[in-house]
Amino acid sequence: GIAELDRALGGGLVNGSATLIGGDPGIGKSTLLLQAAARIADAGHDVAYVSGEEAADQVRLRAHRLGLGASPVQLAAATSVRDILSTFGSGKPPALLVIDSIQTMHSDVIEGAPGTVSQVRASAQELIRFAKERGTALILVGHVTKDGTIAGPRVLEHMVDTVMSFEGERSHQYRILRAIKNRFGGTDEIGVFAMETAGLSEV
Repeated sequence: GIAELDRALGGGLVNGSATLIGGDPGIGKSTLLLQAAARIADAGHDVAYVSGEEAADQVRLRAHRLGLGASPVQLAAATSVRDILSTFGSGKPPALLVIDSIQTMHSDVIEGAPGTVSQVRASAQELIRFAKERGTALILVGHVTKDGTIAGPRVLEHMVDTVMSFEGERSHQYRILRAIKNRFGGTDEIGVFAMETAGLSEV
């Protein structure tokens, strides 16, 4: 329901798909995804937003500031992939699951600290398998390194169906969302947003 986002995605989110969205810290990735999650939840779908970076109350405060406080989005603060999947695997799976960010997730099937190449790969694999089996649209937020590539293994980009890049200067108002890879659409469209006090507006 956010036309600029839908166009950049090639028509919207696909059930059972995995989308990786990367961008510099503070560029507005979480804001955009909260707005999208609220739209989908308001349409009557089950939506879960899992933050590994902030407490659920911090995310809730941001949602209220964006005017999304009434939207029935399930919020959780978690970094254990096992906890996340056991929570959502027992009942009806959510239509949309947002993981913010994949670098903070931890899988106990493998040794290593969160953010390491092996952990990012293992965590993503488990989450993507869940999405494919249960028909959940999965969005993974990825941090970007100084040279603009998504931190972590390049294999992450091969594992997902769609790779989106959210670009712009923090000091400037405009943001551009582009698809770098898209199994369900083209990569020749961009979405343009303006960062305002009430969140991102379409341009």
